[in-house]
Amino acid sequence: MKTLPVPLVALAFALCTSGAFGQTAREIRGPAGVVPLASEEPPPKIIIDPPVADWLARGMVVIQYRAENLRIVQVFGPAALDVSPRIGHIHVTVDDAPWHWADASGEPLIITRLPAGPHKVLIELVNANHQTLDQGVVNFVIPEAM
Repeated sequence: MKTLPVPLVALAFALCTSGAFGQTAREIRGPAGVVPLASEEPPPKIIIDPPVADWLARGMVVIQYRAENLRIVQVFGPAALDVSPRIGHIHVTVDDAPWHWADASGEPLIITRLPAGPHKVLIELVNANHQTLDQGVVNFVIPEAM
């Protein structure tokens, strides 16, 4: 009687008993992490935390925010309006200035060199074509330097 080498026997046994043959990726890994929406996307919303108090005392404004139902990315223009899930960025206006800046990092806002006193920051959640979808205002006071 001829015997098979041990490694070949072990491999044959493992393949026959593992049940790995015939299983789909979904059976092994579970459902996909991204599932296409069956209906319209819910409206986007911006959540803004108050400035970090410890940093205000040092004359620096650190504002953390997050977007719901919109992914912050560096993609711009009207062709991006049809992307799903929805994408966009933020516009930031300080103290009602006639200008703003755009930020697509998704990182906390850090503003420095504001004079002591009250200030206001408007943060607008906008789509890839710069149309406002939601907004929030943060009011704070930079204390006098000691």
